[in-house]
Amino acid sequence: MSAQIEFVFRETVRIYDTDAQGIAHYASYYRFFTNAIEKLMTEKLGINYPISDNFWFVIVESHAVYKKPLKLGDEIDVVLSPKVLSKKVIRFDISIIRKGEKTTEGYVIQASIDPKTWKAIELPDDILNKIISL
Repeated sequence: MSAQIEFVFRETVRIYDTDAQGIAHYASYYRFFTNAIEKLMTEKLGINYPISDNFWFVIVESHAVYKKPLKLGDEIDVVLSPKVLSKKVIRFDISIIRKGEKTTEGYVIQASIDPKTWKAIELPDDILNKIISL
């Protein structure tokens, strides 16, 4: 069960993303990842993210490989490829592209949980179908 297309989110490396040398700090990449996922879920799919009334999305695993540094002011494309791994888990494969060159690749795996019990629960079929039908 996986989506067929990629979602592209345009981002700019800001001053608060960088260290004293103007190089993006590793934690900023997760801001880029999360912002792109949020835009996909809310704007493209109409899903309340990361919190709805009946379930929350939580990150259960993440990984990033930094091939080239990002610098203050860089315009980047964060490219997402969502895949439904199960009725409870979604994986977002992610690439960051700057001027046509891949600078970063990684993934984020999210599970849906019941906010009252903090146990994994199945996502509603309509949400799964929206992600699968991208």
